[in-house]
Amino acid sequence: MRRYIENELNEWISSKDKQALLVEGARQVGKTYIIRKVLEDNDINYFEINFIDRPDILKSLNSIDDVNELILKIELYSSKPLIKGKSVIFFDEVQMFPEIITKIKFLVDEGSYKYILSGSLLGIEIKGIKSIPVGYIKTLRMYPMNYNEFLLALGVKDETIKYLENCFNERKKVDEIIHNKMIRLFYMYLIVGGMPQVINKFLETRNLYEVDKEQKNIINAYKADFSKYELNDRKLRIISIYDNIPSQLSKQNHRFIFTYLNKELKFDRYENSFLWLKDAGVAYPVYIANEAKSPLVISKDKNTFKLFLSDVGLLTSCYPFSVREDLMNEANNGYNNGALFENFVAQELYSNDFIPYYYKSTKIGEIDFLIECKNQIVPLEIKSGKEYKTHKSIDNLLSTYKEHITNPIVFSTSNFFQENEILYAPIYMVGFMKKDEPAANTITFDIEGI
Repeated sequence: MRRYIENELNEWISSKDKQALLVEGARQVGKTYIIRKVLEDNDINYFEINFIDRPDILKSLNSIDDVNELILKIELYSSKPLIKGKSVIFFDEVQMFPEIITKIKFLVDEGSYKYILSGSLLGIEIKGIKSIPVGYIKTLRMYPMNYNEFLLALGVKDETIKYLENCFNERKKVDEIIHNKMIRLFYMYLIVGGMPQVINKFLETRNLYEVDKEQKNIINAYKADFSKYELNDRKLRIISIYDNIPSQLSKQNHRFIFTYLNKELKFDRYENSFLWLKDAGVAYPVYIANEAKSPLVISKDKNTFKLFLSDVGLLTSCYPFSVREDLMNEANNGYNNGALFENFVAQELYSNDFIPYYYKSTKIGEIDFLIECKNQIVPLEIKSGKEYKTHKSIDNLLSTYKEHITNPIVFSTSNFFQENEILYAPIYMVGFMKKDEPAANTITFDIEGI
């Protein structure tokens, strides 16, 4: 399977900088597979140490502080000769041995090899590390396969995806035959999602019951992690929050309300458990912004948020099987598909490094997502039904925050068209939205005379 993160991994391999690379992300998003693939595609001599599979190595390295002795031990454990200046050491499942992140500074300074690290729950483990070697380690976050990666896995050609991207950038209508096919595949993605082993099972069997089994196995593995890596007095809270995400998303406003778990509980008591899910990468929060002005973080309310699952396919698997049948038929038989559409959008935005917010007020109404581009706010409305041209909230927002807002977009199953200030775009194109990259050499400081 092809992943867009391969480009960044290839850049790290070809770079002369000896800085180590840390690839983090939720369990089973494909970290180990893609690291091996890129190393092998580049014909790199590498030695992999999996700290779950090799507890003997974990125990041995854990007691060593001297860098030369540490390297000697690694070389002795390697099943093939390592080449100084060329070989790569791949530490996998480093959540079992987070101290290796501290030791990496000394390994990088010694300079014999390049180092790549990977593991799950690193957002949790890193918080407990006393010293993070700033400047010695670069971090990449990996997510489930996005919609375009899903298309590649299904055999859609690069040229087709490039054509769709050009249509989005140029705001032009997609050929109707291609558009209709993309909508069918979008509904399929809502069912299958982006977990690599689930996609593999789908490609092997084309059986949605087998897909459902694989998804439930992943959810059970996540819950086992909650129990394994968290304190006894908190793990039940984490499981309770995770289990409540599907039902709370299916409610009208999609906002996560802690009193639904227990009427006597307040956010403060559950805050650490909620943050655990976020840091583990298995749930994505979208906070409310009380002002539709950039920067949104200034008006963020940390107590009010929507909480999405990291993968829309896992969310779909939590609902009755009839929901999948409706999605296969592109139907909405009384079920609120808006939860699935919004989860898809949150997932795509996160994978493109956006920090999305939402907005709600009595005067204006609710805007599903707000993102920032070029110091302007882009409102996104997500419509799962046929009434996608009804958007009073965006109209109200434009009249109140006009100078702060640019290019409102309504994503739905319709094709492209523009009407007044609002762009209507196909839902499957959310992933083509990109964060603004800072232009090189555009900011200078004159410090003469200071």
